[in-house]
Amino acid sequence: MHLEEVEGIVTSETNYSETSKIINVITKEHGLIGVMAKGARSLKSPFRSVTSKLTYGKFIIYYKENKLSTLKEVSIINSFKNLKKDITKISYAAYLLELSEGVIKQNNDKRVFELLIQSLIKINDSFDPLVIMNILELKYLDFLGVMPVLDRCAICGRKTGITTLSSYRGGYVCNKCFTNEKRVSSKTIKLIRMFYYVDISKITKLDISPEAKNEINMFLDDYYTRYTGLYLKSKSFIKSLQKLIN
Repeated sequence: MHLEEVEGIVTSETNYSETSKIINVITKEHGLIGVMAKGARSLKSPFRSVTSKLTYGKFIIYYKENKLSTLKEVSIINSFKNLKKDITKISYAAYLLELSEGVIKQNNDKRVFELLIQSLIKINDSFDPLVIMNILELKYLDFLGVMPVLDRCAICGRKTGITTLSSYRGGYVCNKCFTNEKRVSSKTIKLIRMFYYVDISKITKLDISPEAKNEINMFLDDYYTRYTGLYLKSKSFIKSLQKLIN
């Protein structure tokens, strides 16, 4: 055990004893770690306001590799004030936290941290949370080892004549392999490939039609259900929220 400063974000918290709690933190340095926050549930504790979900900052901890670390101090990097004021934004953010924790448990890749933080910053800056969510979902499929085929036909391998996108067929489908799959717009076919390659931190504008957004979201939702094994409560809430908005 040694004292160490890590950059991280709290993804979940669990009460421990009458006054303490254990927080899961995705960090830049070590991936997902568990941290004991002693006394954090006490009204006068300095940890009370800095150990809840979405706390993004520098954590000074007594670090134990593959064991529970202990919290000593926290300094906030970004409080995500705008995000926390909006029920829609905070709902998407809660899902991204749960999703990121699920992904990193299967593949403790340090890039998950950077992608998550970039996505939360964009949602906090009022970029469309649905689009940001879908971009992150698509990128995470790489870490889960189930990336759809988006550079050729998933069935025959042709790179021309791509006519639709199918979760059942595993990605792009060309006009020769097309049977009775649901057709998507040509914009959707181009956009989902752009989603995979875009640098989230460099996004300055999102001008995407409702049709394309809906088609990409439906594809990814079904793809996650078919191939990832991740069934998250926060995603069910997102779906209910989308129905209310639409």
